[in-house]
Amino acid sequence: MKRIDAHQHFWTLSTRDGAWPPPTLAPIHRDFGPADLAPHLAANDVVGTVLVQSLPTVADTHFMLGIAERHAFVKGVVGWVDLKSAQAPAQIAQLAEHRYLKGVRPMLQDLESEWILDTAVTPAVRAMVEHRLSFDALVLPRHLRALRTFAARHPALPICIDHGAKPLIASGEFGDWKDDMAALAEQPQVVCKLSGLVTEAGNAWRRADLAPYAKHVLDCFGPRRVLWGSDWPVLNLASDYAEWVDVCRDLLSGLDAERQADVWGRNAARFYRLDVDV
Repeated sequence: MKRIDAHQHFWTLSTRDGAWPPPTLAPIHRDFGPADLAPHLAANDVVGTVLVQSLPTVADTHFMLGIAERHAFVKGVVGWVDLKSAQAPAQIAQLAEHRYLKGVRPMLQDLESEWILDTAVTPAVRAMVEHRLSFDALVLPRHLRALRTFAARHPALPICIDHGAKPLIASGEFGDWKDDMAALAEQPQVVCKLSGLVTEAGNAWRRADLAPYAKHVLDCFGPRRVLWGSDWPVLNLASDYAEWVDVCRDLLSGLDAERQADVWGRNAARFYRLDVDV
């Protein structure tokens, strides 16, 4: 089955000025580039990827767009813009001229829960809608209620929740996450990525630990609104590429072949408007 990896990263430590990842995260504290990822894609029938920002700078966005121009497997880029800046609409318009820019991601997990509800972001959101860009929501469970309000306020903006909103898998908690995700799924323009779960589960994770969280995401959003992603190389903190693919085969085994194909790649191609056949 052909796949699209809807969420992966590249970085060069020398350009990050001490930003994340820190040296304490030894498995990912090094440079990661296309040559590192390509063998994993070939071994797992991945025909394209979406390259996602990991640094809150426009320079990082240009870095990723340059990679997309040089490496055919990168089909789309999700970049970064300061959405509250007065220059944001113009920056979005300029970046959107690049054929590979598909979306924008503020790093909400590092911001206060209500940050996204500030009306200062409205001009940037309007520019994103105008230029057919999506919004990647890198959030924690505490952000979900504000994100629901934001989604209702901007129904024309396609929104993708990254990593299932990072539920507290390591402690086996559902808390308000379960209800808040179900409520967000009522907004028809919101989709969710099946990615990042092993990192949230910690180094001692078992497949059974992930299953109820993945099931809830699939039950809430349905298999036409769930996108598979690896979150590589962050994935390397708790697993590896081939193992995550194998785990997801199990997590998706209850779906028929057509719906599995949707999650593995078709949904990503539709949501991000990718030029790839899956």
